[in-house]
Amino acid sequence: MASVPDRAVGSTLDQQPKTFGLFSMTLFAVSAILVADTVATSAAIGVQGITLWVILAIVFFIPYGFVTAELGSAWPDEGGIYVWVREAMGPRWGTMTAWLYWVNVAYWAPSVFVLFAGTLRTVFWASMSRTWEEIIVIVLLWAIVGVGVLPITLSKWVPNASAAAKVIVLVVLGVAGVAFAIKNGTANSFTLSQWKPSWSANYSFLPIIIYSYMGFELMNSAGSAMKQPKRDVPKMIVIAGVLILGVYVFATFGILASLKLADLSIVTGIADAMKLSFHSVIKGQNWLYDTFMVVLLFTFFGNMVTWSIGANHSMGSTGLDKTAPGVFGHVNRRFLTPDYAFVLWGVIATVVTIVNYSLFATKESVFWTIFALSSIVFLIPYLLMFPALLVLRAKHPDKPRPYTVPGGKAGAWLWTVLCEVGIAFTIVLFFYVVPEGTPRATYWGITGGGTLLSIIVGFLLYRRVVKPPSAE
Repeated sequence: MASVPDRAVGSTLDQQPKTFGLFSMTLFAVSAILVADTVATSAAIGVQGITLWVILAIVFFIPYGFVTAELGSAWPDEGGIYVWVREAMGPRWGTMTAWLYWVNVAYWAPSVFVLFAGTLRTVFWASMSRTWEEIIVIVLLWAIVGVGVLPITLSKWVPNASAAAKVIVLVVLGVAGVAFAIKNGTANSFTLSQWKPSWSANYSFLPIIIYSYMGFELMNSAGSAMKQPKRDVPKMIVIAGVLILGVYVFATFGILASLKLADLSIVTGIADAMKLSFHSVIKGQNWLYDTFMVVLLFTFFGNMVTWSIGANHSMGSTGLDKTAPGVFGHVNRRFLTPDYAFVLWGVIATVVTIVNYSLFATKESVFWTIFALSSIVFLIPYLLMFPALLVLRAKHPDKPRPYTVPGGKAGAWLWTVLCEVGIAFTIVLFFYVVPEGTPRATYWGITGGGTLLSIIVGFLLYRRVVKPPSAE
């Protein structure tokens, strides 16, 4: 197995100031995992979707938290998921993990900002042209780059503020739905039969729930900036996990209480639901609705700042370890951030935006196709991360583990298998679901072809730097 070269002194991301305590770590995790941009899509499943949120929390989200807590407390190094896979399976697979983790965020960001532009059009700019929509998406991408390059002592405030904003917006969405239901009755039936899961066409959006639970490991991507990771990582996962599940379920209820399922748009669902609720319950207070919409728009931006920080710091670690081209590991001397990685990220995201706007006629098709590609690429590294728990236990049995998953050896296997099955099932569903009105060949060409190309490029990057490849 090829060894990982020592990082050059004075050019490492490990010199980050210790700025993340338990509170900041919890906010960072909430900002990463609590994604307002997918709530409307999960609500499209219907009332039974709320039941599925709870079921998947038990069989996937909680086991995922167990695994991440053990890995994150035992290996809190800068790079997070990259370090865990590298230590378990070698630098080749570690680099592939970091690469896919990094490039998926570049694919994903345009879809989030399609929602940003769609919400902006619905609330404030009804006459927005498609050209302006595309320009707004690209400008926001480069704003992310600008914030990400700043020192983490400054950029961390965006995820912190975004976490608070998301909780406020989604809780208000739930409260508004309750108020609407008290005054008008619920827009959809909430009878007992509606809560029972049953296969239907709307299950095309089922993978959104598992996808919306991902992100516990992101905090460890900036592990060197945590004050006491071995103590705080498990606590952060428990606190953030409970908060995230509760808010997701309450927000989903808020949408379904006020907006008929047939009228629900996966792009503007939150704005539409809140508009109905606000206008029904507090007529004449348009300024309040507008204020919450501005906060919602900020959450889209803050979410991408959070993920871009985690992904670029993970990819920066590969450049510093010399398992990927050194350009990724270039560290800004003033800010101690991977500046070149952020710029390359912005270029890829811009190209993805331009290509998809040229291919698809509707914002729904643009959103779902980009989102599906990014999701598939994003989830593949987890197929390596979860087995890393078992491999590292075998390779490093004496490594101090401040937290271990419950259930001993049998528990470790159980949680790993549950997580692995959940990820594999979600990837298959993302390939299977084709947006209405989108040619299947085009959709599969982008999702399948884009995924294959991403994997090939990742291997080529590693082979170019680490020679001979047979050393693995």
